[in-house]
Amino acid sequence: MFAHAQSDPSLSKDDYEAQEARLRVALLKAQYRRLERAEQALLVVVAGIDGAGKGDTINLLNEWMDPRHIKTMAFGPPEGEELERPALWRYWNDLPAKGRTGIVFGSWYVPLLREAARKKPRTRRIEAHAESIRRFEALLAAEGVQVIKLWYHLSAQAQRQRTQQLLATPETAWQVTPADRKVQKKYTRLCEAGRQAIELTDSPHAPWTVIPSADDRLRAIRTSETVLDALSRRPPRVAAGPARPAPATRPPQRLARVDDDARVDKDEYAAALPLWQGRLAKAVRSPAFRERSLVLVFEGQDAAGKGGAIRRVTRALDARQFDLTPIGAPAAYELARPYLWRFWRRLPRRGRIAIFDRSWYGRVLVERVERLAKPADWRRAYAEINDFEQQLADHGAIVLKFWLAITPDVQLQRFRERQQSPFKHFKITADDWRNREKWDAYTLAADAMLARTDTPHAPWHVVPSNDKRYARIQVLKHIVETLERSL
Repeated sequence: MFAHAQSDPSLSKDDYEAQEARLRVALLKAQYRRLERAEQALLVVVAGIDGAGKGDTINLLNEWMDPRHIKTMAFGPPEGEELERPALWRYWNDLPAKGRTGIVFGSWYVPLLREAARKKPRTRRIEAHAESIRRFEALLAAEGVQVIKLWYHLSAQAQRQRTQQLLATPETAWQVTPADRKVQKKYTRLCEAGRQAIELTDSPHAPWTVIPSADDRLRAIRTSETVLDALSRRPPRVAAGPARPAPATRPPQRLARVDDDARVDKDEYAAALPLWQGRLAKAVRSPAFRERSLVLVFEGQDAAGKGGAIRRVTRALDARQFDLTPIGAPAAYELARPYLWRFWRRLPRRGRIAIFDRSWYGRVLVERVERLAKPADWRRAYAEINDFEQQLADHGAIVLKFWLAITPDVQLQRFRERQQSPFKHFKITADDWRNREKWDAYTLAADAMLARTDTPHAPWHVVPSNDKRYARIQVLKHIVETLERSL
């Protein structure tokens, strides 16, 4: 795999100058074509042996292309709010829009490479890291992010010589990092780590390219050729979803078994509401909750009472402790990125609460029913959503999802009440009436969603909501009991 790169090939000055002129023009043209079409983003992942000249080469690439449309992202060890969210959060945050290019140093490969380079690497952890990477890159590729990965490699002798040359003068010595100095002692392990990473994660939609790096000129030309090739071609479409499957975890037609007659009388409601709100307030203010976070998702038919249920929850919370996000149709800048991007950006830090009034489940509900997403896209979304929620749970988030269920006749009654009320008429829209005509299609989609995404780490609670008081108490009860068990 690395034999050619470790032979330290080089390029003559004349050959370099001849290719440089051609590549600079071609790169700019390809970059502007990509910008004009705005169909895909390009994400260039930079990895390899420390001291191989990665930084110099990317600086040159920015010089040859238009740097205004390139975002170079350098990630060090996680710190601050990065530590309070799942590991991939910072990479999701910085994803470039379609048409633009992103270059990533310190990528999601760091944990895998670090584990593989240990004296006694743990095979299970290596495979777990690789599986997570494969799922992440498959999702990106399926959502319009083209991923290419560059491994910069050279012989141990060439790495030592390059490091010594840089250290020889103060003008370049600053470029040598502590990691560069340590390469010689563990060169063989680093090569083996790179080999494993490439073999486990190379794919048609996210390919690796090994860049010989002993010679500055050859390194620059090979990098430019690889980026130009990526900008000039359409990558293969990812037909399958992530590696983790999304089998049905619950029997279908769950909504048909809802007890639509569930009720609570006014006096019982008046007594129960402050008790559950008090327990909720106590739970989220406890020292144990400072190490956790809470993610609440509310879905359901139009006029099912989501807003009222949410208000009874937030009444028990400090406004400085939660963020409430109402989800509507995505804006243009959100459509320019994978559909989960706007939700990753709203994840709570530890000790905080995120409430979503509608959510990422729009992909398998409204986008499915209204044919805004292709069947292949919403079908793979079940597995992508399960994986997303698993990452939240693995990082300490408590994820609870509520489907508020009402019957068609109750919905019609509430629609009419909204039309007649000066305080509620803004809630009723033409889309609400139109969606009512697709009741059966939405029910089918909701049942499939419940069957495939109700998991132990992110359970669905289907709440009968013909009686709003009953639904509000049930929502509070589920939240409180889950928090008290978990803290």
